[in-house]
Amino acid sequence: MASPAAREAIGAVAAGFREFGEEVVSGDPLGWPGYPEKLARARERSGEREAVITGEAQIGRVPVVIVAFDFRFLGGSVGEAAGRRIAGAFERARETRRAVVSLVATGGSRMQEGMRSLVQLQRIADACVRAREEGIPHISVLRGPVTGGIWASLASSADYIIGVRGAEVSFAGSRVREEGEDAAFTAGGKFESGSIDVEVEAGEVPGLLRRVVELLRPAGGEPPAPPEVPRALGFARPPGDPWVAVMRARSPRRPRAEAYLEDYFERRVEISGDRAGGVDAGMLCGFGRRRGRTIAYVAQGGTANTAAGFRTARRLLETAERLQLPVLTLIDTPGASNTAEDEREGIGNAIAELFCTVAGLKVPMTSLVIGEGGSGGALALAARDNLWVTPDAYFAVISPEGAAAIVEKDRSKARKVSEYMKLMPQDLVELGVVRGIARARRRPVRAIRTSYDAVRRWVVRGHSSGKERV
Repeated sequence: MASPAAREAIGAVAAGFREFGEEVVSGDPLGWPGYPEKLARARERSGEREAVITGEAQIGRVPVVIVAFDFRFLGGSVGEAAGRRIAGAFERARETRRAVVSLVATGGSRMQEGMRSLVQLQRIADACVRAREEGIPHISVLRGPVTGGIWASLASSADYIIGVRGAEVSFAGSRVREEGEDAAFTAGGKFESGSIDVEVEAGEVPGLLRRVVELLRPAGGEPPAPPEVPRALGFARPPGDPWVAVMRARSPRRPRAEAYLEDYFERRVEISGDRAGGVDAGMLCGFGRRRGRTIAYVAQGGTANTAAGFRTARRLLETAERLQLPVLTLIDTPGASNTAEDEREGIGNAIAELFCTVAGLKVPMTSLVIGEGGSGGALALAARDNLWVTPDAYFAVISPEGAAAIVEKDRSKARKVSEYMKLMPQDLVELGVVRGIARARRRPVRAIRTSYDAVRRWVVRGHSSGKERV
């Protein structure tokens, strides 16, 4: 993947490559002095007729359409011919119902073709949108460098973006931006700011790419069935005391989202970031394989989520809708983050957008409360008609402490207030808020059982007036 040559990059990730579109080559639309000679030298140096090569191939057992840039050909720059080749590749993908994989190494638009080059960004964006509308996934690998309009029109619009470690990735290329090096202009910087999904070494790309294309197939076929409800990994039965329910959900050793995802899926890949400058490590999003089908998932990690987290969840759900993938959400948060910085980042807007996205989903969704269900930050990820709860979780309009502060003006009365909140799993069933309580695994792992014994002792020792019923 580190090679500037397009065919070497293709050979590293795919087999059986069959080229198409090779008849489309650059002309000289502006009559730029010396441009025909530059084209001739580029063809001789690279052995290619154009900066972009398109064709069909297999990645693993999955047929795909490939768009690969050859950086040796005028820096992988895009002129009219390259733009037509890229658009043609997306059209072929729509016709054959194949995912598009772009292997990108480019300096941007080609100067010698002027505006005839620049308008190719519109042509490419149009091709990407048409493919998205028809449920064709696009996976992009940023080989580096990736700068200019192709980053803005092709690569950054992909459903899943893989950055090769150390690659230059930026809208402004090194020759036109201010002097000086900054991580913001690299794949690593883009990962930290939520603009790409993962940064890996070049040698890791083939394996990761194979997993991604196996999970992200073109939409089609029968409407998907709802995901199965995950089994509960902790207590088998709900508690008889509301404060015990709260303490169970808050236990630091309670099974968290990662444990549930590992138990539920055979394999999975994560997405990262809201593509708008933010990342929330407490909102786990991605795609997993369970019993032969792909399921999109959003799982809260037990923290107070930020605007970036809710926007990342929305991005995941929108992708699932386009690709007709069923959705699983795991709810576990004390509530949305509520600092001044969160307000400046528009957390209210982010939650509202997520509520609307969930309300408008046409693919089926299954939700399970696995820990704390705190207010709107939790409800935003809840399926309206397919919500479940584990025996060691609670769901409430606000935390007991928050309710006590509002009603009693005294947060220390949280335990007493919890008795009126009807927040235990069995209460939620009785209220009609959830469909049922998830069944527990038959043999919890010893580590989980031990941690819950510790929670039981902690509750009985000084935080519960009655005996806990397990």
